[in-house]
Amino acid sequence: MAPNLSQALSLIDAAHAEDPNKITVQDTSIPYELHYAQKMTHFLTLHTPDPSPLLQTAARAQHFRRWEVPRDSYPRTRPGYFAWRTFLKKRQADQVKQICLECDYSAEEADKVASLIAKEDLKKGEGKGDPDAQVIEDVACLVFLDDQFDEFEKGHDEEKIIGILQKTWTKMGKRGQELALAMDLSPRAKEMVGKALAG
Repeated sequence: MAPNLSQALSLIDAAHAEDPNKITVQDTSIPYELHYAQKMTHFLTLHTPDPSPLLQTAARAQHFRRWEVPRDSYPRTRPGYFAWRTFLKKRQADQVKQICLECDYSAEEADKVASLIAKEDLKKGEGKGDPDAQVIEDVACLVFLDDQFDEFEKGHDEEKIIGILQKTWTKMGKRGQELALAMDLSPRAKEMVGKALAG
C-alpha cells in the first residue's frame, strides 16, 4: 500500500498544535511547533520540487513534541546540550515511526523517515551520505536563518554568531547555500552572513 501522506501529516500537525508555546504570525497566535513545521514544508518545496512522501513526512516532523523535553531538563553545558539533542532525535524518530506505520507506510519506509529525523546518515558536504538527509539538513538550516536567527543573535556575541553561521554553512549542500544567499534576510543577518562567509 502507498503511504497515506495526508493522514500522517494531519496526525503530526495535531501533535504540533498541542505545543503550549505560541508565536504571533500576521496577528494570529499559533503553536510555535506548528509554525516551525509549516516553515519546514515551505522551504522543502522551494528546495526540492515534488519531494517524496518520505521527505515531506520527515520535514514536517522535525521537532515532533520537542517542547515536552525542554532544554533546561539537561545541564546548561556543551555535553548537556548534545545529550539533549541526541535524546530528542531518537525520541522524535521513534514516535513518528509509529505514526508512519499507522498510516500505511511500509516498515522500510517508516524506518527511512525515522532515520531522516534522527539524522543518522548525514555527512558534511554534498555527494556523501544519504542525499535525502542532506535535503532535510539544508531545509532546517534555511528555517533557522529565516525564522530563528534574528532572535538567537541577540543573546550571543558577534564572534560566536559568526562561528555558528560558518558551521551552518558547511552543513549545507550547494542547493541550500544558493537558497540561503537569495533569502530576504534582515540587515543585521545579512551583515553577519557576509562576515561569516568572508572569514
